[in-house]
Amino acid sequence: MVPCPVRKGRNAARWQDVERFLWDATEYIRYAGYMETESAIGALSALAQPTRLDVFRLLVRHETAGLAAGEIARRLDVPQNTMSAHLGILARAGLVHAERHSRSIIYRADLNGLRALTLFLVKDCCAGNAELCKPLVAALAPCC
Repeated sequence: MVPCPVRKGRNAARWQDVERFLWDATEYIRYAGYMETESAIGALSALAQPTRLDVFRLLVRHETAGLAAGEIARRLDVPQNTMSAHLGILARAGLVHAERHSRSIIYRADLNGLRALTLFLVKDCCAGNAELCKPLVAALAPCC
Protein backbone atom coordinates (compact mmCIF):
# COMPACT_ATOMS: atom_id res chain seq x y z
CA MET A 1 0.00 0.00 0.00
CA VAL A 2 1.28 3.46 -0.85
CA PRO A 3 1.47 5.71 2.20
CA CYS A 4 -0.98 8.59 2.39
CA PRO A 5 0.48 12.06 1.89
CA VAL A 6 1.37 13.86 5.08
CA ARG A 7 -1.09 16.59 6.02
CA LYS A 8 -0.44 19.18 8.67
CA GLY A 9 -2.83 20.80 11.12
CA ARG A 10 -5.54 19.74 13.56
CA ASN A 11 -7.31 17.38 11.19
CA ALA A 12 -4.21 15.64 9.83
CA ALA A 13 -5.03 12.29 11.45
CA ARG A 14 -8.62 12.43 10.23
CA TRP A 15 -7.50 13.20 6.65
CA GLN A 16 -5.09 10.29 6.74
CA ASP A 17 -7.87 7.98 7.95
CA VAL A 18 -10.20 9.14 5.16
CA GLU A 19 -7.48 8.80 2.51
CA ARG A 20 -6.50 5.37 3.82
CA PHE A 21 -10.16 4.24 3.71
CA LEU A 22 -10.56 5.51 0.13
CA TRP A 23 -7.31 3.84 -0.93
CA ASP A 24 -8.33 0.53 0.68
CA ALA A 25 -11.76 0.66 -0.99
CA THR A 26 -10.20 1.37 -4.39
CA GLU A 27 -7.69 -1.46 -3.99
CA TYR A 28 -10.43 -3.86 -2.88
CA ILE A 29 -12.52 -3.09 -5.94
CA ARG A 30 -9.48 -3.36 -8.19
CA TYR A 31 -8.23 -6.68 -6.83
CA ALA A 32 -11.68 -8.20 -6.42
CA GLY A 33 -11.89 -8.25 -10.22
CA TYR A 34 -14.77 -5.81 -10.42
CA MET A 35 -14.55 -3.37 -13.29
CA GLU A 36 -17.00 -0.75 -14.40
CA THR A 37 -17.71 0.17 -17.99
CA GLU A 38 -15.79 3.46 -17.71
CA SER A 39 -12.67 1.67 -16.44
CA ALA A 40 -12.90 -0.89 -19.22
CA ILE A 41 -13.25 1.85 -21.83
CA GLY A 42 -10.21 3.62 -20.35
CA ALA A 43 -8.13 0.43 -20.48
CA LEU A 44 -9.24 -0.41 -24.00
CA SER A 45 -8.57 3.12 -25.24
CA ALA A 46 -5.10 3.00 -23.68
CA LEU A 47 -4.39 -0.19 -25.61
CA ALA A 48 -5.90 1.20 -28.83
CA GLN A 49 -2.64 2.93 -29.75
CA PRO A 50 0.13 0.84 -31.40
CA THR A 51 3.05 1.95 -29.20
CA ARG A 52 1.10 1.47 -25.97
CA LEU A 53 -0.05 -1.95 -27.09
CA ASP A 54 3.57 -2.88 -27.86
CA VAL A 55 4.67 -1.56 -24.45
CA PHE A 56 2.00 -3.56 -22.65
CA ARG A 57 2.82 -6.77 -24.54
CA LEU A 58 6.54 -6.26 -23.83
CA LEU A 59 5.85 -5.78 -20.12
CA VAL A 60 3.65 -8.89 -20.01
CA ARG A 61 6.56 -10.89 -21.48
CA HIS A 62 8.88 -9.50 -18.79
CA GLU A 63 6.36 -9.66 -15.95
CA THR A 64 8.48 -11.14 -13.20
CA ALA A 65 11.41 -8.73 -13.47
CA GLY A 66 9.80 -5.73 -15.17
CA LEU A 67 11.73 -3.23 -17.28
CA ALA A 68 13.11 0.24 -16.72
CA ALA A 69 11.45 3.03 -18.69
CA GLY A 70 14.67 3.74 -20.61
CA GLU A 71 15.01 0.08 -21.56
CA ILE A 72 11.43 -0.03 -22.83
CA ALA A 73 12.07 3.10 -24.92
CA ARG A 74 15.29 1.60 -26.31
CA ARG A 75 13.72 -1.75 -27.21
CA LEU A 76 10.78 -0.12 -28.98
CA ASP A 77 12.87 2.68 -30.51
CA VAL A 78 10.70 5.43 -29.01
CA PRO A 79 12.02 8.72 -27.53
CA GLN A 80 12.12 8.61 -23.73
CA ASN A 81 9.83 11.61 -23.23
CA THR A 82 7.23 10.03 -25.54
CA MET A 83 7.61 6.71 -23.71
CA SER A 84 6.99 8.50 -20.41
CA ALA A 85 3.66 9.80 -21.71
CA HIS A 86 2.65 6.34 -22.95
CA LEU A 87 3.57 4.71 -19.63
CA GLY A 88 1.57 7.35 -17.76
CA ILE A 89 -1.52 6.62 -19.84
CA LEU A 90 -1.15 2.87 -19.27
CA ALA A 91 -0.67 3.44 -15.52
CA ARG A 92 -3.78 5.63 -15.26
CA ALA A 93 -5.72 2.94 -17.11
CA GLY A 94 -4.64 0.39 -14.47
CA LEU A 95 -2.61 -1.73 -16.88
CA VAL A 96 0.92 -1.06 -15.60
CA HIS A 97 2.46 -0.04 -12.30
CA ALA A 98 5.82 1.42 -11.44
CA GLU A 99 8.29 0.90 -8.62
CA ARG A 100 11.31 3.05 -7.91
CA HIS A 101 14.60 1.14 -7.55
CA SER A 102 17.34 3.63 -6.66
CA ARG A 103 17.59 5.85 -9.77
CA SER A 104 15.43 3.73 -12.05
CA ILE A 105 11.69 3.31 -12.31
CA ILE A 106 10.79 -0.28 -13.08
CA TYR A 107 7.50 -0.87 -14.88
CA ARG A 108 5.50 -4.07 -14.73
CA ALA A 109 2.28 -5.15 -16.35
CA ASP A 110 -0.56 -5.11 -13.86
CA LEU A 111 -1.91 -8.60 -14.34
CA ASN A 112 -4.80 -7.91 -11.97
CA GLY A 113 -5.87 -5.06 -14.26
CA LEU A 114 -5.57 -7.35 -17.28
CA ARG A 115 -7.56 -10.03 -15.48
CA ALA A 116 -10.30 -7.56 -14.56
CA LEU A 117 -10.48 -6.30 -18.16
CA THR A 118 -10.61 -9.83 -19.56
CA LEU A 119 -13.32 -10.85 -17.10
CA PHE A 120 -15.29 -7.72 -17.94
CA LEU A 121 -15.11 -8.57 -21.66
CA VAL A 122 -16.13 -12.21 -21.31
CA LYS A 123 -18.65 -11.79 -18.50
CA ASP A 124 -21.86 -13.50 -19.53
CA CYS A 125 -19.89 -15.18 -22.29
CA CYS A 126 -22.14 -16.97 -24.72
CA ALA A 127 -25.18 -16.32 -22.48
CA GLY A 128 -24.02 -19.00 -20.05
CA ASN A 129 -23.71 -21.74 -22.67
CA ALA A 130 -20.50 -23.47 -21.56
CA GLU A 131 -20.13 -25.38 -24.83
CA LEU A 132 -19.80 -22.16 -26.81
CA CYS A 133 -17.13 -20.81 -24.42
CA LYS A 134 -14.92 -23.93 -24.44
CA PRO A 135 -12.77 -22.76 -27.41
CA LEU A 136 -12.11 -19.42 -25.67
CA VAL A 137 -11.13 -21.08 -22.40
CA ALA A 138 -8.97 -23.63 -24.23
CA ALA A 139 -7.17 -20.85 -26.12
CA LEU A 140 -6.41 -18.98 -22.87
CA ALA A 141 -5.32 -22.04 -20.86
CA PRO A 142 -1.83 -22.63 -22.41
CA CYS A 143 -0.63 -19.07 -21.77
CA CYS A 144 -1.72 -19.01 -18.16
